[in-house]
Amino acid sequence: MILKEIAYFHSPFTSKFGVPKQSGLVDELEGTIEFASEFRNKDMLRGIEDFDYLWIIWQFSANPHAATSPLVRPPLLGGNEKVGVFASRSPFRPNAMGLSSVRLSRVDYTAEGGPLLYVRGADLMDGTPIFDIKPYVSLSDCHPEARCGFVDSHAIRRLSVTVPSHVRRLFTEEQLLALVKVLELDPRPHYHNDPSKTYGMPYAGRDVKFRVEGDRLLVVDV
Repeated sequence: MILKEIAYFHSPFTSKFGVPKQSGLVDELEGTIEFASEFRNKDMLRGIEDFDYLWIIWQFSANPHAATSPLVRPPLLGGNEKVGVFASRSPFRPNAMGLSSVRLSRVDYTAEGGPLLYVRGADLMDGTPIFDIKPYVSLSDCHPEARCGFVDSHAIRRLSVTVPSHVRRLFTEEQLLALVKVLELDPRPHYHNDPSKTYGMPYAGRDVKFRVEGDRLLVVDV
């Protein structure tokens, strides 16, 4: 089977660092899906506006090395405890493919390079190749009573984020809201805990500098 890239994702994140580790965690984060020229066909999207959510099948294109280990370290477990690769959503897999559920905001049929899909809550970096798009159907896709393994016993930790006024002025209201929500999730590797270390995260064409001490994250510069 030969997979063909049907589209590419456009995001404020130009690297893996800072991208939410799961889809749906930051609904305020908007991205666009631009189709390859071969698939810029309105008929292929007929009826898609009637769905609120979509499944996206995509490639972990920023992984430089092939996955060789049967065990991985999920960030939710602190980056130290191991589970089987097929019992995780690690990007380091035998086939480097991701699956994400995103919320469809709108479709722009008249944009340059269109039609474009505007979606929210994605965990894809800019330029990510997309192999397929399917509608999310709650009748079959939603299982609210399902057990979720280690996820059930490890709540997502969110930080208190402070952004100084001179940094806030550099972003639109929408960009700033999404940035804060992303930073609340703590973009650092989960085994890092050095309050003196300054991290840099590329976002919306700027390099956001921040430090973390305890449960507080302070943006120090851009």
